[in-house]
Amino acid sequence: MASLRDIKTRINSTKKTSQITKAMEMVSAAKWNRAVQNTHSFQPYMDKIQEVAASVAAGSKGVSHPMLVSRPVKKTGYIVITSDRGLAGAYNSSVLRHVLQTIQSRHKSQDEYAIIAIGRVGRDFFVKRGVKVALEIVGLSDQPSFAEIKDITSPSVGMFSDGTFDELYMYYNHYVSAIQQDVTERKLLPLTDISPSGKMVSYEFEPSAEDILEVLLPQYAESLIFGAILDGKASEHAARMSAMKSATDNAKELINSLSLQYNRARQAAITQEITEIVGGVAALE
Repeated sequence: MASLRDIKTRINSTKKTSQITKAMEMVSAAKWNRAVQNTHSFQPYMDKIQEVAASVAAGSKGVSHPMLVSRPVKKTGYIVITSDRGLAGAYNSSVLRHVLQTIQSRHKSQDEYAIIAIGRVGRDFFVKRGVKVALEIVGLSDQPSFAEIKDITSPSVGMFSDGTFDELYMYYNHYVSAIQQDVTERKLLPLTDISPSGKMVSYEFEPSAEDILEVLLPQYAESLIFGAILDGKASEHAARMSAMKSATDNAKELINSLSLQYNRARQAAITQEITEIVGGVAALE
């Protein structure tokens, strides 16, 4: 049985841990609130650029673009969005497990695919398993700007355009609510399923449809990646907030259990002392 000193030490250390997890929960809550606002603010832009791109592509008969056409798949790129830190529950493991299972079911050779890793956890996961990481970006801020991820979005789209990849998939946690984040797979390129989110609008454009699509479609694909990163950040902070709340609640339960154990041990020690005193007095008589 643990001594009173050992139990007291465990109680004090658990209290300090609960203070840390409570502070982390509050920090994550503040970051989560801003991340959700960023995601919602970006959505109208995504809807509009999708509407314009779909309208121009659909309204220009005889006009085609490499990003709109499927081709024989020789190599696939997987953009995997994770966090740079842990302590976020199943946020990272759920995405990585899904991607790994997908790769194992689709490919027989490592020459058939490569990873574009956004986040240190995902990068380390695939490097440790010997999977080729074609591009990586780590150390993104909690409220990333488009300029921060330009170095990976533009090359990723470029790898499809130059034929390095014949298709691109994106995996991330889609934010649903503070307690629900769903692993999402999205085919990024080619844009075979691009369609307006609302009513089709007719546009007059200058110079030509080809020139407009040449600029618009890469921007649209890059915006999809940026939108997924914002969505992933909101999910990450929500998952970490929930994980830290659970850790704080568990610490409180452990403190209560240890306090009860401490009081019982203390009471037993007092009872033992009283018994010894009474026994000593009785012996003197």
